[in-house]
Amino acid sequence: MDIVYVETTVVGHIAGRLHPDPGIAARQQITRAWWATAPNRYQIVLSQLTLDECGDGDSAAALERLDVIRNVPLLDETLEAESLANLLIARLAIPVSQPRDALHIATAAVHGVQFIVTWNFRHILNPHLQNRIADTCREAGYNPPVICTPEQLRATENDD
Repeated sequence: MDIVYVETTVVGHIAGRLHPDPGIAARQQITRAWWATAPNRYQIVLSQLTLDECGDGDSAAALERLDVIRNVPLLDETLEAESLANLLIARLAIPVSQPRDALHIATAAVHGVQFIVTWNFRHILNPHLQNRIADTCREAGYNPPVICTPEQLRATENDD
């Protein structure tokens, strides 16, 4: 069974009321539909970083986000992940201003995760950075996870 790392933006799309922007609301609905069946198809994991980020902000919203991921297993924080995150930043695969995004990717890669699902198009699922992220992971000795949206992963589920 493939392992899927859930990044914070995905949890944010599952929890809470639908956004007034129709595009964001559509992403929320897609994410919720994917989430409803994902545990049957994948081993879902996250990190302490995801947990911490979901706990930030408005306390009522944070409680709702944390409730969504309450039973999801956490990957161990490792020195290897921290080293890879630093390398991702040093190689300009992730901006120096975004160490948390580098750590999401590095944690997944170090643990051999096959997929990261995210709605973070700026730094994690940025097409201009994808090759640099993958190359950096490989150079460090890790298979890079496929980084995609829940919509992309869901669209391919019938292909296996």
